[in-house]
Amino acid sequence: MSPKHVVFKKVSRDKSVAIYMAKRDFVDHCDFVDPVDGVILIDPVQLKGKKLYVMLSCTFWYGHQDMDVMGVAFKRELFLVTRQVYPELQDKEKLTHTKIQQKLLQKLGDNSFPFFFEFPDNLPCSVALQPGPSDVGKKCAVEFEVKAFCGENQEEKIDKQSSVRLTIRKIQFSPENSKLVPVADTTFEFLMSEKPLHVKLSLPKETFYHGEPVKVNAEITNSSSRSIKDISVSVEQVTNVVLYSNDKYVKSVAKEETDDSVPSGTSLKKQYTLYPQLAHNKDRRGLALDGRLKHEDTNLASSSIVKQEVLKEVQGILVSYKVVLRMIASGEVSLEVPFRLMDSDEMVFEDFKRAYLKGVVYGDDEESPTEA
Repeated sequence: MSPKHVVFKKVSRDKSVAIYMAKRDFVDHCDFVDPVDGVILIDPVQLKGKKLYVMLSCTFWYGHQDMDVMGVAFKRELFLVTRQVYPELQDKEKLTHTKIQQKLLQKLGDNSFPFFFEFPDNLPCSVALQPGPSDVGKKCAVEFEVKAFCGENQEEKIDKQSSVRLTIRKIQFSPENSKLVPVADTTFEFLMSEKPLHVKLSLPKETFYHGEPVKVNAEITNSSSRSIKDISVSVEQVTNVVLYSNDKYVKSVAKEETDDSVPSGTSLKKQYTLYPQLAHNKDRRGLALDGRLKHEDTNLASSSIVKQEVLKEVQGILVSYKVVLRMIASGEVSLEVPFRLMDSDEMVFEDFKRAYLKGVVYGDDEESPTEA
């Protein structure tokens, strides 16, 4: 069966409501974001005349879910919108936007209702700091969730037995710009040396996709009297937590240490290849990831793209990458160049396909892929 015909299903504990969605990864293409759509199936008898609502939320978490200091929880709602699904306020045809919704409505019958949300332009993408092996509970993350619940009104306290929650991800994608070629070029001067050390560091392009090797070109012209040795090249992930703590984490996610040397009066021109992948950094505490869906593989966090006129603080967590060239010349000297690490449209589909073929169960035990 093709993954195109697989949907995600989650049912409430009392079986009064179930949620169906064709995907859980939604791509931010910079100029537009994939809308969130799905179908809700209800049991009118179980609802007992109550209304049914669907909520889309974006939440920044800092610390454990149950952490509370002086009555202030370490979380902030960055976005929250709620819509009434049942009794329907509009005809189903007006709320049905996709073919998969149409198919689900036909299959599920008269007690099924569509929902549709669009992301605003100022929201961040999903990101989570990887906990250490001994850490328990949520630590630091920006998470998105779709929740269906019933009540007399949307302000009423939600009954967990008759509500259902499905975690989704908003993933950053940016097309390559062949005109932008990251380059850093500098000269180092030393005491007791008449001539300088010249270093140039460049990448073939600005945007690399997860799983793609990063090729680094280094040119070192040593006209100084110093001898250059212990050359290393690394990809570093820089994570800024811009809400609550303003913490900054710099972690090497790929590194090559060499015995290359550049004696006085010589030069070196060489290409290094680095592989910044989560597979090489499993269980490293504090590493930023592209969010996480339970039991599902993820990637290193994509580079954050903050759109114009959007406050950085609203993003919660900002992630960037750089290549750093280091060497010893009596002391350490270094040069760095920034680049972007991103998801690709094809990668999102391939991750979904692999997960399905493995028979992965997503989220809680009640939540799994099912045939549309």
